[in-house]
Amino acid sequence: MKLMHVSDLHLGRSLGDFDLAKDQEYMLNQLLEIIKDRAVDAVIIAGDVYDRAVPSETATRMLDTFLSSLAEQDIYTFMISGNHDSDERLNYGSRLFATNHIFISTKYEGSLYKQAFRAGNVEADIYLLPFVKASQVRHYLPEAEIESYDDAVRAIIDHEEIDASRCSILVAHQFVTGKSGDPRLGGSESLGTLSVGQIEKIGSDCFDPFDYVALGHIHSPQQVGRGEVRYSGSPLKYSLSEVNNEKSVVLVTIGEEKQMEIELVPVKPLRNVRHIKGKLKDLLTNVTDPEDYIYATLTDEEIINDAMSIFRQYYPNTVKIDYDNSHTREIEQIDISKIAENRSFDELIGDFYRQVYSQEISEEEMDIMRTIAREAGVLK
Repeated sequence: MKLMHVSDLHLGRSLGDFDLAKDQEYMLNQLLEIIKDRAVDAVIIAGDVYDRAVPSETATRMLDTFLSSLAEQDIYTFMISGNHDSDERLNYGSRLFATNHIFISTKYEGSLYKQAFRAGNVEADIYLLPFVKASQVRHYLPEAEIESYDDAVRAIIDHEEIDASRCSILVAHQFVTGKSGDPRLGGSESLGTLSVGQIEKIGSDCFDPFDYVALGHIHSPQQVGRGEVRYSGSPLKYSLSEVNNEKSVVLVTIGEEKQMEIELVPVKPLRNVRHIKGKLKDLLTNVTDPEDYIYATLTDEEIINDAMSIFRQYYPNTVKIDYDNSHTREIEQIDISKIAENRSFDELIGDFYRQVYSQEISEEEMDIMRTIAREAGVLK
């Protein structure tokens, strides 16, 4: 049995001002090629299928085309919702999809969605756990003692009757930690849905009853605890912090005795995301792969007027430009905590205005700043 584990497609996402639709279509077509070339039996999509709760028409069309292609090849699909997805929208038509071997779970309702799947001589029970909150679990399992996120997920698993003699696979979209610490973040995850302190962290040992755990939520591919508990990572780079990541999907091969081989299959982007650094003249003299998405750090000592327009003549998909020079390094070394000591609001705003515009702030402009500060609760 061969399973492809993917997650965090984030269909409909943009990078800065740039629509990633063509890049995502290219990525999905590449996944279809891998599925065909490697004789994959089923695809697991571990949440964050869309980038927002109300996906664009383009995003829904991409998913429809991808799922239709899988159904035409008789590839089984197991998909859950993530924190970015709308339960209702992703679940729409799920009964009809099931007739085409597309199984979707978007909301926990007291028990895990379970589907037996067979390929050749290997059979597995696949359990689907969509993104869930502790309050939802308390509603369905009122007898369970749930004081934390970890408690909630353990209660869900303890509530299930899992046959240890069969191969059991769980698909989940949560923030899971191992004994060695927190997972390595990709950088473009929605931090508001990750942990604050310990409350939203889930220990990987709660998944011990399962032979393989297909996780979504973290954009860097990695194992958590044991090798069979894995984040597939996002198949595209979605931030500056991911420029050095090699994107991939997970190919899991399962034998008759539940033995497993895990392989990361590279996914090559239509346009890469790169970070380049140097003087403007040097960077634009040695242009390579001009269609890539570029984050540029300029080391010129003087601020260059209209640098973005100049840069986009050579790299049309430049996302952002910043500076690293003696001035920016001097600012970074300033102890911000001491700047405001014994200084009035007007003095601080006046100094900031002079730094930015090299002139004094007018009384009318200062009045506007005071009004904004009062509305924000900074001034009384």
